[in-house]
Amino acid sequence: MRTKIIFTIFSFTLLGLIVCEQVNAQSASTKRAGIKGGLNVSNLYIDDVTDENARPGINIGLFGELVSTEVFGLQTELLYSTKGSKIVYDTPADQEIQYNLNYLELPVLAVFKLGAVDLHVGGYGGYLLGANISYDGELADGTDEIDKDNLKSWDYGLVGGVGVNFGAMQVGARYNYGLVKLANSDAADFLLGDSKNSCAQLYIAINLNSRK
Repeated sequence: MRTKIIFTIFSFTLLGLIVCEQVNAQSASTKRAGIKGGLNVSNLYIDDVTDENARPGINIGLFGELVSTEVFGLQTELLYSTKGSKIVYDTPADQEIQYNLNYLELPVLAVFKLGAVDLHVGGYGGYLLGANISYDGELADGTDEIDKDNLKSWDYGLVGGVGVNFGAMQVGARYNYGLVKLANSDAADFLLGDSKNSCAQLYIAINLNSRK
């Protein structure tokens, strides 16, 4: 799994550099395009989203504006994003169980530009690349792959966030609110119930199309 993640990150970065080099050749363009990445803090929720059992992860990929003015933009992204949840038991023995879900996601965002601050509002669609459960504790250690047929292949939800621009760099925070029940089998429903994805993100984006 780590090898796949490293390969995915490398592929995204290489593709981003190639695409953005071509975009840079169009010097008259003011549309933003580049690479981005950061930290995910995700969870699975049923009725109310809480900060208990949060799982750390990553988001990394490409972004570009389809429409760009001084006050508004329409931005799309292609991201590799890890989500899931972590459960810690302290009786009868210390044990941690982590649900690991790996997605390829396509956010589509309206960007409202307020000087150096951007407001992002929109939605996302995601495709499940793989899933596993990892164990760490006194009772068990290791990882078990989850048959993808037990989970919905497609996820979608709402996105909102804010970004602050420092020249060609943007530092931002975003929240993804999933709308799809993940379980797709009786076995998954027994473990996950009506759980859906929720994810807070911190990121750094580099605009490779910025004018010198």
